[in-house]
Amino acid sequence: MRDTRESRLLLVLLIAVAFALITVDIRGGEDSPVDGARQGAATVFGPIESGVSAAVDPVGNAVSAIRDSGERHDRLAALEKENAALKARLGSDDRSRSRLKQLDKMLKIAGRGQYGIKGAEVIAIGAAQGFSWTITVDVGANDGIKRDMTVLNGEGLVGRVTTVGPNTATVLLASDPDFTVGTRMESGDELGFASGQGDRPLRVELLNGKAEVKKGDRLVTFGSQANRPFVPGVPVGVVSRVDPSGGGLTRTLYVTPYVGFTKLDIVGVVVEAPKKDPRDTVLPPKPKPTPRPTVTVTVTPSAEAPVDGQNQQEQ
Repeated sequence: MRDTRESRLLLVLLIAVAFALITVDIRGGEDSPVDGARQGAATVFGPIESGVSAAVDPVGNAVSAIRDSGERHDRLAALEKENAALKARLGSDDRSRSRLKQLDKMLKIAGRGQYGIKGAEVIAIGAAQGFSWTITVDVGANDGIKRDMTVLNGEGLVGRVTTVGPNTATVLLASDPDFTVGTRMESGDELGFASGQGDRPLRVELLNGKAEVKKGDRLVTFGSQANRPFVPGVPVGVVSRVDPSGGGLTRTLYVTPYVGFTKLDIVGVVVEAPKKDPRDTVLPPKPKPTPRPTVTVTVTPSAEAPVDGQNQQEQ
């Protein structure tokens, strides 16, 4: 439409009419004369508004969902991080408690046997030693460690040092087939030699083929000349089986070692031997036998039962 005098007059007239209708609608309230027209407009344009709203709301909901999802993801990530840290702390505490317990038991053994020990941590297993049963510990020549020193832990004999580096050492475990140690029976003088058999019990050959030995008897190290490679009195294990005596010069025993060679962590290298043989003092206390309950059965004669001698009198 061109900007002419007539068009300007028409625009002014339409504005005046609009204001007049608004005024009449406001004054009329619920009885407004234009209410019908308004309802008709709502009927026509309502579905269009609903469609537009339906098209727009999912976008808004999606944005809101994405925002909430991000917040939930952040909270979840934070919780997972806290849980991981807590588990790591608990795991560390459990390991610390376990190691402190091992160290405490080892110090008690060293105290009873009067061994001067250097504590060490197992840092490797079978390091470059083929299929030998060996471990590597984190102490070496700089710590005063030398070849052929006895190694123990809180349970008993672990092995002996075979190779020494500046800061590490290799220990041959008592379970290795090439390992041999002199042994002595508890509360006796029966001597023998124990050899490793891998994951099987130690094999012990007693020098006395007629020695009286039974299952449950215990053995300690006999000791070596100048206390190397073995100091005396270190617990070795418990007899689990005795071969029948065949009248030979020796007698074969099988001994379950005190030490679990597959779960070593804290060990001690004996750097100072005891001044005297501790004999059996380092062995753990013997388990007390469990008493067996004794059942006593008392038989009460019935009233109809014959009294002693009654049958003979009647006959």
